[in-house]
Amino acid sequence: MVLFAIIVATLATGIGSVWVAALLMRVGLGGREGTQHLLSLAAGALLATAFMHLLPEAFESQAGAHDLFATLLVGLVFFFLLDKAELWHHGHEHNHGAHGGEAHAPADHDHDHGHAHAGHAHAHDHGPRPAGGWSLLAGDSVHCFGDGVLIASAFVADLRLGIVAAVSVLAHEVPHHIGDLAVLQQTSASRRMALVKVSLAGAVTAIGGLVGYFLVAQLHDWLPYFLAVASSSFIYVALADLIPQLQKRLSARETTFQILWLAGGMGVVVLLSGLAHAH
Repeated sequence: MVLFAIIVATLATGIGSVWVAALLMRVGLGGREGTQHLLSLAAGALLATAFMHLLPEAFESQAGAHDLFATLLVGLVFFFLLDKAELWHHGHEHNHGAHGGEAHAPADHDHDHGHAHAGHAHAHDHGPRPAGGWSLLAGDSVHCFGDGVLIASAFVADLRLGIVAAVSVLAHEVPHHIGDLAVLQQTSASRRMALVKVSLAGAVTAIGGLVGYFLVAQLHDWLPYFLAVASSSFIYVALADLIPQLQKRLSARETTFQILWLAGGMGVVVLLSGLAHAH
């Protein structure tokens, strides 16, 4: 039952998030404002899942608080190093123009916070990507594999916890894949081919889920530490990747919507948790 749930959840998360991203782009909701709302929603969901579910579950075990906090710290440093190696960075700030236009980065915003985030242009240009965007897909595959392992850890701990973790991962993968599709549509022969490539990378989430299930089953006593690592991943992505993209000068109206979407992400996690407990 748990293995079946992991397979379904990881496929829905890995491939489903790509299709949702493509749908949002097709109906015109994958632009700058829509993506900003999704980033806020995802940040709220990830933080709520880490602090209200994964960490409490880990601390309910026999593992010592000192060891779990140490694992959390090591996990944050580990994901920072992966980010430096370009294997865990989500790239939400890539140009999201679905029609292959150049990234729009107005010069008058370059002074905000000492660095330019306007128009979703990458904060540090790494030069042109190889044909077909294979470097992007390779990084995506590594990240999706890690997501699968983390989702499996949550499911092994508790079925309801796994559902909450999967939904949180889905929420933050959608804006990520909007950026991927926008980039690959410029290097692929067609939009359909770009969708196939990103979907294949997303499918690696299921492979990570299978590996995670058998790994955690063999190391069940280490489950609290797996949950602490999963928490560190969620916290790192939210605080180091998503929220910095939201830290820009906005109008009072835009700031209000940003806060509402952030709270909405937390609310979705609380609601899902409540429904899972009810059933």
